[in-house]
Amino acid sequence: MFHSSTQKLYWTFSDEEKLVRCRAEANHKFRSKVVANEKVQETDSVLLEPHEELAICKYYEKRLLDFCAAFKPAMPRSVVGTACMYFKRFYLNNSVMEYHPRIIMLTCAFLACKVDEFNVSSAQFVGNLRESPPGQEKALEQILEYELLLIQQLNFHLIVHNPFRPFEGFLIDLKTRYPMLENPEGLRKAADDFLNRVALTDAYLLFTPSQIALAAVLSSGSRVGVNMESYLSESLTLKEEGASLAELLECMKSMKNLIKKYELPKPEEIAALKQKLEKCHSLEISLIPEAKKRKSSEDDECVVKKSKMEEVSKPTS
Repeated sequence: MFHSSTQKLYWTFSDEEKLVRCRAEANHKFRSKVVANEKVQETDSVLLEPHEELAICKYYEKRLLDFCAAFKPAMPRSVVGTACMYFKRFYLNNSVMEYHPRIIMLTCAFLACKVDEFNVSSAQFVGNLRESPPGQEKALEQILEYELLLIQQLNFHLIVHNPFRPFEGFLIDLKTRYPMLENPEGLRKAADDFLNRVALTDAYLLFTPSQIALAAVLSSGSRVGVNMESYLSESLTLKEEGASLAELLECMKSMKNLIKKYELPKPEEIAALKQKLEKCHSLEISLIPEAKKRKSSEDDECVVKKSKMEEVSKPTS
């Protein structure tokens, strides 16, 4: 199913350089809008560079994962993975200077709950926010306002294939066809740690779910002192396909490198970037998002319709 999915066709990239270009283009697109706006002047010192936007995204993506981890009732891992993927996809083509990542991250989680059929009410959802009741109500209003925008920016590609199901499949396969490993369940803890760490990187945009799941199996095997390469060559029948085996091992190595070089921004760096980001929004150099334009237009239409109805209902003298 994955190989004919929209995820494979439109959201799986061949190398990291393409992701860098996408983010740079999103940054340039927003800068061009600002320059074209005659009311906005001398904003270069306020606007974020692409690498600064990426740092902001890393910070809010970690906040998204923390929010999902603390969610009550417990949020299934597939929902968390879907929300994370939505967030990554959205900011490949959009700027944090135009759409604040705090609102987008919550909208991603809210939409993922719907798509993956994790049934929680809107009140339950915002009840997980550390906000006062008025703050929760405002957050829900923003989430509902941005939900359609998020869906549009994802090109209506809402089905996400996560590595969790393939991982469970590999565990079953190890139990039934690989007797050399006495306790496959012993791999689970280290594999879960690998999947949690790799979720923060761009691996979901570069590799297939089965590749990520298999990397988790191999990584967990090496951490508990078990060499899993014989499983690849014998049980997965890759022994005679030297090129395929070499390619697979190279994917595993690339994923490990992604984890190794991944760094969360330092708190002081984030504090400075958040101040800069707030200036982008508070000084109105952030152009009015399309979602707000639509909402304003719909409100105007409602006012017009209401006034017309009132005119019709007025008694004639």
